[in-house]
Amino acid sequence: MTNDEDSGDNAEFPAAERGPTVLRIALGSRLRQLREGCGISREAAGDAIRGSHAKISRLELGRTGFKERDLHDLLNLYGVVEPAERETYFELARRANDPGWWQHYSDLLPAWFETYIGLEQAATTIRTYEAQFVPGLLQTADYARAVIQLGNTDETERRVAIRMRRQQILYRAAAPTLWAVIDENALRRPVGGVEVLREQIEHLVAMADRPSIRIQVLPYAAGGHSAAGGPFSILRFPEPELPDIVYTEQLTSSLYFDKQRDVELYMSVMNRISVEALSPAESVRFLRELLTEPQSGE
Repeated sequence: MTNDEDSGDNAEFPAAERGPTVLRIALGSRLRQLREGCGISREAAGDAIRGSHAKISRLELGRTGFKERDLHDLLNLYGVVEPAERETYFELARRANDPGWWQHYSDLLPAWFETYIGLEQAATTIRTYEAQFVPGLLQTADYARAVIQLGNTDETERRVAIRMRRQQILYRAAAPTLWAVIDENALRRPVGGVEVLREQIEHLVAMADRPSIRIQVLPYAAGGHSAAGGPFSILRFPEPELPDIVYTEQLTSSLYFDKQRDVELYMSVMNRISVEALSPAESVRFLRELLTEPQSGE
């Protein structure tokens, strides 16, 4: 998805302007509803497109692109015959198969993170908790470079460019709400050195002024907290086809949770640490005070 939002409106599929990842998920969800409404099993649907039930599952979860022939056969199977309605599905499928900007970096990005970027680009609300580093959407280029170099020694500048490109969503006319809870530990860890950290904290203060951004600091004084399991993000979308999604990242993979029970658990944790953290105004004061403290090495 480019930085410029299309102005078109699609009443049948409100996800149509949201980027290819969300388009695939929204289309897959609608096809699942059609299949279930007809009482057709995944196995029978798979047979109709010369595939398996696993292929139908991947299509319905938005994990793979749609071939026009497969979509044609599925719509026939589900009794969607009206030309204008069929064309709505085909147009959505064509847009869902368009490459996102991040696919130009597919040689650097693992598939599981490409999926996250696609979701991040389409979210209307992003709530995130970070314990060790400043969240990627709020990092300066120098800080991002230092973080990236901790785990990668190749293509550093292209990796920094990806992170900076992701941040453009914060400057869109319809920017998502970003609500970040940052552990005090991350704000005292001199990643990249004292000066890089200082500039990063100054950047957080500036970003906290944006109406779509809320930053809270979880201080040491809060003691133990319920997010001890590690950092995570919760993404929310405007489309009724899409549930809230929880994203957790591991060293070489990630996990996505969208089942209601799991999402409610993580949301409960996020709400608790948001109460335990300093308020946004108190957090800005905390950040400003950090800038006045003498740092080791100065």
